[in-house]
Amino acid sequence: MSSIDNLLHESRRFAPTPEFVANAVAGPELYDQAARDRLGFWAEQARRLHWHDPFTETLDWNDPPFARWFGDGRLNVAYNCLDRHVEAGLGDRVAYYFEGEPGDTRTITYAELTAEVKRAANALANLGVVKGDRVAIYLPHIPEAVVAMLACARIGAIHSVVFGGFSPDSLRSRIDDAQAKVVITADGGYRKGKVFPLKPTVDQAVEGAESVEHVLVVRRGGNEVVWTEGRDLWWEEEVAKADAEHVAEAFEAEHPLFILYTSGTTGKPKGIVHSSGGYLTGVGYTHRNVFDLHPETDVYWCTADVGWITGHSYVVYGPLANAATGVIYEGTPDTPHPGRWWELVQKYGVSLFYSAPTAIRSFMKGGRQVPDSFDLSSLRVLGSVGEPINPEAWIWYRDVIGGGRTPIVDTWWQTETGAIMVSPLPGVTATKPGSAQVPLPGVSIAVVDDEGRPVPDGQGGLLVVTEPWPSMARGIWGDRERFVETYWAKFAEQGYYFAGDGARKDEDGDLWLLGRVDDVMNVSGHRLSTAEIESALVSHPIVAEAAVVGATDETTGQAVVAFTILRTEHAGDQTPEEAAGLLRAHVASSIGAIARPRQVFVVAELPKTRSGKIMRRLLRDVAEGRAIGDTTTLSDADVMRTISDTLQAAPKTED
Repeated sequence: MSSIDNLLHESRRFAPTPEFVANAVAGPELYDQAARDRLGFWAEQARRLHWHDPFTETLDWNDPPFARWFGDGRLNVAYNCLDRHVEAGLGDRVAYYFEGEPGDTRTITYAELTAEVKRAANALANLGVVKGDRVAIYLPHIPEAVVAMLACARIGAIHSVVFGGFSPDSLRSRIDDAQAKVVITADGGYRKGKVFPLKPTVDQAVEGAESVEHVLVVRRGGNEVVWTEGRDLWWEEEVAKADAEHVAEAFEAEHPLFILYTSGTTGKPKGIVHSSGGYLTGVGYTHRNVFDLHPETDVYWCTADVGWITGHSYVVYGPLANAATGVIYEGTPDTPHPGRWWELVQKYGVSLFYSAPTAIRSFMKGGRQVPDSFDLSSLRVLGSVGEPINPEAWIWYRDVIGGGRTPIVDTWWQTETGAIMVSPLPGVTATKPGSAQVPLPGVSIAVVDDEGRPVPDGQGGLLVVTEPWPSMARGIWGDRERFVETYWAKFAEQGYYFAGDGARKDEDGDLWLLGRVDDVMNVSGHRLSTAEIESALVSHPIVAEAAVVGATDETTGQAVVAFTILRTEHAGDQTPEEAAGLLRAHVASSIGAIARPRQVFVVAELPKTRSGKIMRRLLRDVAEGRAIGDTTTLSDADVMRTISDTLQAAPKTED
């Protein structure tokens, strides 16, 4: 394989202010400590947790790729997230500000959250749930989802959170794979001003599911539900009648905390398993240092749903391990008005904000006048997660949302890594728009060619992790061989974890993520990253969002096909054909004629999952004239029909 071509160049730099550096949680000494003694460094991070039985062994790597971290230690994850903070006198600190989409609110202190989790743990135990049992959680983004997760952790049950937008078949496959004993759901939840039903999906999913003994139902939407006596129970009633006291039992550090099924899989779902001690060490360490957390004063908001790994790690376990104050918002960014998120930043004085590039670009589409109408001066660190953020969106994020002063932490990690792996440290790094930059202290990353050889600075290749880390996945549930084959077989000789992502190192040695290797196109022998071409498109002032795919081409092997959304203020400036011609020329002048799209289509929306990720495989289907694949995970299934109609009506813009 030739290396991935390096097209974009970025020279802008933003150093942290002296004031920020002076008060920063993390300094350059972290890198020195980790470099001197990597395992000792991780042991020190782990000892920030409460261990009922302290560990004496940091890492057992005798059966790679199956790691054991802190294996002879025992702890309780829920105790670390709750009880120890209350016992330290922090019971009155706010754990979460909850804002429902209709405007209902709750302020939940650490003492209140601890009390609710204790009752919920007893309620699950009363239903016969014991250590090692699996519990499926299919809820809206409400506090009860957090309570359910922590209640499972408290009694040693393994939770499997399934995002509340998945179909009955998707939910059933996850229930069956994990052999879930209990399913926790709600009557419904709020989305875009309406109640969307959840209980009917569960009813369909559990029909004939022999492992499921009970369905616990949270009252949220107020919608009518069908009831199966003996199986279905109201959450509130079961929790209310449970004992108030519960003593947290210590479990082995390697005891599984949760299974999380990766989205977009085909065939049998892929249940990623994470441990207790190593995972909590990783998310606590990264949350504290990457976001420069000062828990006494900061208000932290990660906008992800708990159904995704970002929600697990940076809505629940990382923040609570650090006694942080967080925000949970149930609804969508544009309901009931386009400034809803910024209204909440203003209302709660949010200082640390973590979201996805797709969300940022959607706000760019509407223009800065919406965020400019709110007071965002409380913000002091901004984060990006989920996919590469293009430089122009990065600059817009910093200037418009961050007032031109906030550090941006552009983070790379995955469901399988458990915690952030690559990111600037806001008090140390001079940030570079669009680049995730450097591995965190204690993490070992390389960019290699197909043979596993490191590529020189200035070239692109495959991103690998070269040494084990505490929050790494412990396997795929029930399928040891699939775990090895999927993530470790390609570089088995070197012992590298292959992330499936492309990356390049620039001349400074900083990392630029190029998206999934599957999304790299081969155009006339040049391996081009869709991410870089998308960045070039979004750098044009008329473009808010772009998605690029490779389509089969008789002449070049593959050709670039682009789908763009124009910014609202420019939507009527040109015809779609004129805009397409302008953008094709812009890409050619920005990064080279080889990357000029064969076709550019102006569309009203892009196909996204409800977590905000663009479904490029569906765009490849339509670009190549194939039947469109499964759309059940899209936030709006009508988007693909609209795009198909647009393509059929549009004249070709190719040469």
